[in-house]
Amino acid sequence: MMTLAQLRARLEHSFSPLACACTVDGEHSLTVKLYHPVSGQVDLVISGLSVDALRTPEAMEALVEELRYELQCNSLNPSNPGLA
Repeated sequence: MMTLAQLRARLEHSFSPLACACTVDGEHSLTVKLYHPVSGQVDLVISGLSVDALRTPEAMEALVEELRYELQCNSLNPSNPGLA
């Protein structure tokens, strides 16, 4: 399984120029926050991801694709004009 630092690095590489913060709670639930490193503006926060489910490169790629989809949906949402 990837370490938290490896996971964060993989996500930052995939979503550059965004920065990434990854935290794990006591129940092995992962929260991922993608944000602009200079302004601090948050583009996406996803909580409740299973750390145990991210054991393979395929699972990591699926997470990256899911987060890309969520970012795209957020940027297309007319009620969120700051993300368009």
